[in-house]
Amino acid sequence: MTQDELKQAVARAAADYVASRVAEDAIIGVGTGSTANCFIDALAAMKGRFRGAVASSEATAARLKGHGIPVLDLNDVSTMPVYVDGADEVTPKLHMIKGGGGALTREKIVAAVAETFICIADGSKLVQALGKFPLPVEVIPMARAQVARELAKLGGTPKLREGFLTDNGNIILDVHGLSIADPVDLESRINQVVGVVTNGLFARRGADILLLGTPEGVKTLSA
Repeated sequence: MTQDELKQAVARAAADYVASRVAEDAIIGVGTGSTANCFIDALAAMKGRFRGAVASSEATAARLKGHGIPVLDLNDVSTMPVYVDGADEVTPKLHMIKGGGGALTREKIVAAVAETFICIADGSKLVQALGKFPLPVEVIPMARAQVARELAKLGGTPKLREGFLTDNGNIILDVHGLSIADPVDLESRINQVVGVVTNGLFARRGADILLLGTPEGVKTLSA
């Protein structure tokens, strides 16, 4: 199976999960990226079953609306049973690196509200230790140089993502060469750097369920 076919398989599995376990008229949180896009497409076939979705990016909101799925403001949502999103890397403990698409802050916010976080990924994203994929860090623009110096002290090489602004109007520093032995601790340490909005480690609040696309079928891992 190609990588695209694996993404489509896990997206369908996530849609089946929503159909079988999420109450009708619920609000669903939806992530950002190519695998999340496959989930949106799968969700469109059952859009009459739920009230709407909360999007983690402007791009996701546009795709949802393109399928006729109502998009709600998170501030108007008090409960959300599930959030479905992809990952750039994920470990067997369901710690993740996310933010390759630049939506990490909004993804963290939406995930924080959801009762269950379902990560959907193809098998290439499963790793034993995080760090091969550069760690995205969203930064207030005026703090770029100072934050870069602090990130370098942690052992990584921060590089500005050229020509890119987040939906929040901020920049991203992608940190290369990190050895992430303790993702929960590193997530907290980076977030304490003044000028950092958040970073792409999803370890303090990792996924609850991983639907992993493999040539042998979709495998389910739980935290």
